[in-house]
Amino acid sequence: MKRFKVALAAMTLSLIMSMTTLASTEIGLNLDWKYADNSKINTGKAVLYSSDAANRKDITIAVDAGHGTQGGEAVKVLAHPDGSARDNSGTTTEAAVPDGMTFSDKASESAVNLQIAESFADRLLADGYDVLMIRTGEDVQLDDVARAVLANNKADCHISIHFDSTSKDKGAFYLSAPDSLKGMEPVASYWKKSERLGENLIEGLRESGIKIYSGGSKDADTVQNAYSTIASVDVELGDKATEHSQEACDSFAAGLLLGVNKYYGFA
Repeated sequence: MKRFKVALAAMTLSLIMSMTTLASTEIGLNLDWKYADNSKINTGKAVLYSSDAANRKDITIAVDAGHGTQGGEAVKVLAHPDGSARDNSGTTTEAAVPDGMTFSDKASESAVNLQIAESFADRLLADGYDVLMIRTGEDVQLDDVARAVLANNKADCHISIHFDSTSKDKGAFYLSAPDSLKGMEPVASYWKKSERLGENLIEGLRESGIKIYSGGSKDADTVQNAYSTIASVDVELGDKATEHSQEACDSFAAGLLLGVNKYYGFA
């Protein structure tokens, strides 16, 4: 286990070092942006990396390693921009950033999400995409509203990386907007784009050998779905029992890149 942790740390450092050689800009939440005033935790900064690849695409992908905000579980935010109730709880608020689950081997979901996000970002940059990294370390003080609003204003699409809390090694799927949200703005104007992005990500994962859960999607009333004004997907790459070695994380990243290329017509 110690040898594995050392190897993992070395590979993670290598990915980070490859990104730090690129032009980068810290981006904070502008409270004048639409919906930003609904954010409660927003002192952190995302980092925008510009690709130096020869085949630059002039497309920015927001890569969001889910969870990883200290204190986020104790703070509440409006689940919907208009303050309406969520279907599954009848409350107008939810945790600003849930803590996330713990894998069967005691690894934190937050850490594994970041591991995949770094691998995914490295591949995107090499393929000519610019990347808005919402979280670059163990903690970023940006709640889920702030993350969605940052992506809305600084990226062309938003992909949030997560794992489910079950223990069945169920496979990957994305969270689609339920019918109850589809008549509410901004969901009404963007859910079709988000579903198309989600379908392409799932197909990219499938073609990369990743197990897919059921039809590849599941309805969920989430802050990300409710606040996004760009194509935006929360992709659940498995659950507590899913393999998450560096090799597995790189496979997830490769599948996600293929899905992005499919969505933008490059594959």
